[in-house]
Formats: sequence, C-alpha cells, structure tokens
Amino acid sequence: MIMKGHTLSLKVGEQQHDTSLSHFLKTAVSASKPIIHFWMENQKIRLNQKPAHHAAKVSTGDQVLIDLFETEESDVTPEYGELEVLFEDEHLLIVQKPAGRPTHPNEEGQTGTLANLVAFHFQANGEEKRVRHIHRLDQDTSGTVIFAKHRLAHAVLDQMLSKKTIRRTYIAIADGLFKKKKGVINAAIGRDKHHAVRRRISPNGQHAVTHFQVMDMNKRLQMTAVQLQLETGRTHQIRVHLSSLGHPLAGDTLYGGVREYINRCALHAKQVDMKHPFTGEHLSIEAPLPADMAQLMDMIIH
Repeated sequence: MIMKGHTLSLKVGEQQHDTSLSHFLKTAVSASKPIIHFWMENQKIRLNQKPAHHAAKVSTGDQVLIDLFETEESDVTPEYGELEVLFEDEHLLIVQKPAGRPTHPNEEGQTGTLANLVAFHFQANGEEKRVRHIHRLDQDTSGTVIFAKHRLAHAVLDQMLSKKTIRRTYIAIADGLFKKKKGVINAAIGRDKHHAVRRRISPNGQHAVTHFQVMDMNKRLQMTAVQLQLETGRTHQIRVHLSSLGHPLAGDTLYGGVREYINRCALHAKQVDMKHPFTGEHLSIEAPLPADMAQLMDMIIH
C-alpha cells in the first residue's frame, strides 16, 4: 500500500490472483459494498491505469489505484471556536475535546459540539468534508477524539476500533484510596431502568473490560490518581466500573462522586496509540491535562 497525495496504490498479490476487483478491494482495504459502489459510480478506481468494472478479474502484479479525494456537503453546522489539533493529515484528524462540550450533535442544526468546531476547521482549510467521529467522549470528559477525513478512513478506523488495535489511555482521579495497585474490571454494563441516563453493572448487559493502574494516592484528600485502558467502549464505562469498586470519579455526582475539588467528572482521555491505517506509521498522540485536572493532580502528588 503506497500513498501519493490523495491516491492509494495497491498491488495484487498471489493470494488475490483471479479474484474480482470488488473482492480484492474488500480484502485489501476493508472497503464495504457501499464504498466500492461509490468509487465505481464516480470513476475513482483504475486497474493498470484504466477504468475497470467491479467484477473485473485481477491478476498477480496488477496495480489498483484509488482516488480518495471527494467533495462532500458538511452534515454539521460549522461553528467558529478554538480547536486544539493534536494530529492531522489527509486521512484523519485527532483533536483535544474540552470538558463541557458534547462530541457531536444529537439533532439537526445543533451547535456547541466538538463536531461543529471540526466542521469549521475543515471549512477554514478549504476542505469540503463530512464530519466523521470514530468514537465519542462524555460531555464532561476531556481529551483525544479521532475523526476520519474520508469514507474509507472511517471504515478502516471503525474496524481497528472493533478489533482493539487502537489503544486508548485515560487519566482519572477517584474518591477514596484503592486497595490494589493495578487490576482488571470485567463487569457487564447495562441501562439502569430507574434512571434515564445512568448505567449500572448488569449480568445481562454488554461485555465491558477496564484495566487500571494506580499512579498516586493522597491520604489527606482521600483521593487516588489512576491510569486506565479500555478493552471495550461502553457508555459511561470507566465511571460505572470505578463506582462499582466504591471509588467513583471525583466530581461525578451521577455515580456518587463528590464535587469538592473539581466541578466535573475528573476524567481525561490522555492518549491514543495505533498504527496509521494507510502509512503504517506508529502514532502515539497525547492530549495535555487541562488546568482543572492538572491542578487536582498536583494536589494529590504533593
């Protein structure tokens, strides 16, 4: 796989010999039928420098070129505001979400979300693109969020997330002193039938696994700073799992936390680690702690 500008160049290997072009695209770059259909309809595919039908047979050594450039109408209202870009190329955008801002709109025309800032960022750079978030953070959570910049990147990054090849690391500050320095919380999470928003540990819920390691503790404040990694990405996963241990996040009143030192859930998506889906480069992208979390962390350490 070689990238030259917006063109992705693929070479057919022996294992794909005498298969259809559409099957090759599906196996080589995880392209879905709708994506392949879009490419064919818009003449984005060339086989050995010539236009080709999706059913055309490919042979060992054939070259397949995919033009990934496309102009799209944004599905999110652009909104001017400060956007902290942590990484960007022609395929993906990784930004820092501030606490208090939702990741994406829940209804047409909604503003005030991170996606609105991303839409403006694209517009300001002369890029006509849809806004495609790969994952989301709760409104009160700060930190790294990944956006795809074209439909293939969206499909590939979604698959990477489901296969757990994108590692997400969080920093949290929880009430109380942990008994174990590290551990794994393996407890299914479901809806709380007595509350519209809250989730709870439920044997009939979705499989959820969180790894944690204590960074520091403060006996005077009765607080623990902890680093966490997710195997799964359930709604409120870290909040529910830590609360189930008797250590709700500081500031998380929904799950029993106390708002004495911070006015929001003390949770920050610190880092994402992954292999770039198109270049193969290892990416380790870190979002600095925002002021409120940094101040509380300093109090715990000292």
